[in-house]
Amino acid sequence: MRKLVWSAMAAFALLGVGAVEAQQTPRKGGTIRMTAPYAASFGSLDPHVTPRAQDEIVGKALNRTLYAWDSANNKLALELATSASVSPDGLVHTYKLRDDAYFHNGRKMTADDIIWSFTRIMDGSKGYPGARYVRLIKGAIAVEKGEAKEISGLKKIDDFTLEMTITDVTDPGFSFFDGTTAILPKEEVEKGNFANNPVGLGPFKFKEHIPGSRVVLERFDKFYKPGKPYMDRIVVVLMAEAAARDVAFRNKEIDTSILGPAQYVAYRADPNLSKGILEVAEMFTRSMRMNPSFKPFADKRVRQAINYAIDTDLIIKRLVKDKAYRAVSWLPLSSPSFDKAVKPYAFDPEKAKKLLAEAGYPNGFEFEWTTSQNESWGLPIVEAVIPMLDKVGIKAKPKLVEVTVLTDIIIKGDFQAVISSSLTGPDSLAQLKCFHSATPRTACNYVDFKNPAFDKLIDEAGKTTDSAKRNDLLRQANNILYEEAPVWFFNYNKAVLAYQPWVHGLQANPTEITHQYAEDIWIDDKSPAK
Repeated sequence: MRKLVWSAMAAFALLGVGAVEAQQTPRKGGTIRMTAPYAASFGSLDPHVTPRAQDEIVGKALNRTLYAWDSANNKLALELATSASVSPDGLVHTYKLRDDAYFHNGRKMTADDIIWSFTRIMDGSKGYPGARYVRLIKGAIAVEKGEAKEISGLKKIDDFTLEMTITDVTDPGFSFFDGTTAILPKEEVEKGNFANNPVGLGPFKFKEHIPGSRVVLERFDKFYKPGKPYMDRIVVVLMAEAAARDVAFRNKEIDTSILGPAQYVAYRADPNLSKGILEVAEMFTRSMRMNPSFKPFADKRVRQAINYAIDTDLIIKRLVKDKAYRAVSWLPLSSPSFDKAVKPYAFDPEKAKKLLAEAGYPNGFEFEWTTSQNESWGLPIVEAVIPMLDKVGIKAKPKLVEVTVLTDIIIKGDFQAVISSSLTGPDSLAQLKCFHSATPRTACNYVDFKNPAFDKLIDEAGKTTDSAKRNDLLRQANNILYEEAPVWFFNYNKAVLAYQPWVHGLQANPTEITHQYAEDIWIDDKSPAK
């Protein structure tokens, strides 16, 4: 199955515009000034608490997970283990852990730290977002429900050998490269106030956090990769406004900047700025989730009508400036379970009106649409959609909130409809499990989706060792989501990162382009922040 995943991703992940070239001799020292572009603040520096992409920009430098994503080869790679063996039935994985990984407090990581971290994540009273991944381990759900205190599928053989028994025949790396499953030191977490004094295993250690301004990290000299990190310091500057990032980047005050649609067009047209553009087809699906507890959205015909009423292609072309790909269903283009034969919902207002009438809403209805300011999938998109919905009788009232609270609103189900961006790769099974009826809202079933036929397909896919059969089952499940339309399928993101000419070693990470493995980045002597 993994070969299929990698070959499919190779076709879509790297777009090759302004690819970052490796240099012969990385320079030691210097500071990189990165941006946190998604909100005006950080949610938390405790990686178990936050699934926000904004926070993981810092988290990738501070923390480490059992696996990492190798962007150069588009595959998973062991990070905190040197080897892994698998039982014949594909369910028992035995890891030989690194014996040279140190926390920033100077203590060496052992198997106990992985067991403690995963057990903490499964505290059902906390609703930690990483539970959606740790639930793969046998016995994790029992801990989540309060029926057990230990995860039965985790067994310490010795300090540097860990046995993990999982419930589905899948590569656990898909679950345990996510930042919400970072390995933390128990003694530091239990001191309290960990989010303000984070301690991890990453190449950089925490220096300071000035709320509303920046986070500063410094080189960790005991990092386990020889000769790395190259840089002395990372400054992550909060800069949510695209215009502010543009001015700062052009003035050489920041070294990297995520580009929105308007900037994307402008930078490509500039002969100098166009030389420093990194593009990647990210595994993110942008959508409007519809809460079935709001009566009209409980009817499939209403949800389908929403999809037919919106001229999605026009919005992508005119507003998103083609910095996206049209979404068909939930899984992204890079998924081996993506069905190329399925066409996206057509723009058909008359069909939308007919479906609304059949559902008992001939005159439409009114709903509240929660959104952030995000220019690629937030308020500008909502404002473009409102008149389209109005033409079929549906009145949408936007409710503007900060990006930092959007995730909490989604997890709590405190919305009628909400527009957001969701990671939908690289593991198709794990992502589709978010719609399984047994998956709680806190774990990622944010629209309380329930469909017995869908559940059966997901359950069968989790048990088969035949990769072709698994992909077919997941393809069928994804097509059920297309038919049931629990969301308005908007787009799959094309992420674009601008970088200064003195920056080297950036990675075209398709799981989130701003999530860089900072130990590989270096700054040459042309940088003004030497």
